[in-house]
Amino acid sequence: MQIGILSTGTYLPKGVMTGKEIAELAGLPVGIVEGKMGIKKKHIPGSDDHTCEMGRIAAQRAIEKAGIDPLEIDLVIYIGEEHKEYPLWTAGIKLQEALGAYRAWAFDVALRCSTTVMALKVAKNMMIADPNIQTVLLAGGYRNVDFIDYKNQRTRFMYNLGAGGGAILLRKDYQKNLLLETELITDGSFSEDVVVVAGGTKHPITHEALDRRLNTLDVLDPVGMKQRLEQKSMGNFLKVIRKSLRKSGFSEKEISYLAMLHMKRSAHDYVLAQLGLVEEQSIYLEDFGHIGQMDQILSLELALEKGKIKEGDVIVFVSAGIGYAWGATTIKWGQGE
Repeated sequence: MQIGILSTGTYLPKGVMTGKEIAELAGLPVGIVEGKMGIKKKHIPGSDDHTCEMGRIAAQRAIEKAGIDPLEIDLVIYIGEEHKEYPLWTAGIKLQEALGAYRAWAFDVALRCSTTVMALKVAKNMMIADPNIQTVLLAGGYRNVDFIDYKNQRTRFMYNLGAGGGAILLRKDYQKNLLLETELITDGSFSEDVVVVAGGTKHPITHEALDRRLNTLDVLDPVGMKQRLEQKSMGNFLKVIRKSLRKSGFSEKEISYLAMLHMKRSAHDYVLAQLGLVEEQSIYLEDFGHIGQMDQILSLELALEKGKIKEGDVIVFVSAGIGYAWGATTIKWGQGE
């Protein structure tokens, strides 16, 4: 049974923060922000750019691009962040209603910046297992930029966080843009390294917590995390890519395009080099920043616009999420066999 990508959609807020502005806020040289960290600019949310709402706009664009009726959608999976319009709220159900997908049912999934890759696996497995699920919408938004304190040097690697929405429509027995196999790795030894300290059951929101900025992202053990992550991160990136390809019947030599999350320039270049890829086989998102789990969808759309992807190409989505999670999905673009 084959599952194909009908269409995608993205949404980017109009607001932009430049690398120069980030440098000024953080007290860093512009060259470090734009060069080493790879942030020339990033999109930031406006007053109406709420998380689920950005996903709705991206989903509407995907639906219009595919030319389908929302009533054809059987399942809506929300792939956006937990930081959304309301706490303790199932955003997928709101998406279903807002889009007019009244025949569908909905739920939310979360794996930080690996959510889209994980959700593709969940959706495909559900479509194979359930004969009543023919068309699935994955959509959501991201604005974790709200949790960044640019004065906190421990979170420098997250200064690239931005905002935006993304969506993917999948259909069973669609013979184009085939969704192949996904590989995931999670490592719980990092599970409490990066957190927003206040706001959960351990540390409720209080005036003191707000005064101490405990409601922003922080790294509790920066030295230990850096040491442990350096031992595993790049290796796990390459491991999930290679295993996803192998399970899909391909090798790394057959990759045409790598849709990779935004990270520092040296890490991006390292992954390409290890896979024998050249710069033209990916897009470095230095003009967008890191939009979490939407990066891969954005990268795919940009690549199609720029003519970097052609019929029969092997595409790999690759992600990494705080927690820590690494994931990769292989896609065979164009007409299936």
